[in-house]
Amino acid sequence: MKRIVVVLGDYYHPKEWINASLDHALGLLNENEKVECVEVQTSQLSEELAKKPDAVILFKEDRINPTDEKVDTWMNEEIGEAIFRYVDQGGGWLGWHSGLASYDINSSYTKLLKGHFEYHPVQHSQVKYTGIQGNDVFGPVSFDLLDEHYFVKVKEEETNVFLKSESEDGHSIAGWYHHYGKGKVCCLTPAHNKEGLLNENFTQLLARTIEWVGR
Repeated sequence: MKRIVVVLGDYYHPKEWINASLDHALGLLNENEKVECVEVQTSQLSEELAKKPDAVILFKEDRINPTDEKVDTWMNEEIGEAIFRYVDQGGGWLGWHSGLASYDINSSYTKLLKGHFEYHPVQHSQVKYTGIQGNDVFGPVSFDLLDEHYFVKVKEEETNVFLKSESEDGHSIAGWYHHYGKGKVCCLTPAHNKEGLLNENFTQLLARTIEWVGR
């Protein structure tokens, strides 16, 4: 049985929508492969990583209280190093949407991802997500969502870009993956809204990324 640890939800991203998306994606995985999905709090993450799960999914930004004058964060150096060791020793990591956001760009975590969120326009827009021709690790991809259009900075020469995004606000990278040490890392920028999170084309892509990091 595969064991997947998930850390989900933050101030701007209701956990219920993310869980619904994740449940649907997990239901699309190979029926012969049973998956145990365990949701933990950030305070429990280091302990769970030591148990060497098959994969970890993070959909949670670093800021705990983003609207306050004094903003606190949860990922300290100790947790970042625990994540780094986990992946380096063979773990699988999926940084999903806000799991890429507001983390220190000089941290071991961001270096592991080889990319980070920079900004998104205030207004949501119709975003077209398209797979990169010739990179079919996650199959052919093409779908449109009313979404937060994430603009990210990625070290393209050190990873494999498989998904791009386009809206009236411009173009960006929307998905990339690489091996790190003995482990695997995949980053995915969609989706923000309930409708996007439950979009059939998106959940099929999500399922394939989960399968890859947990393989």
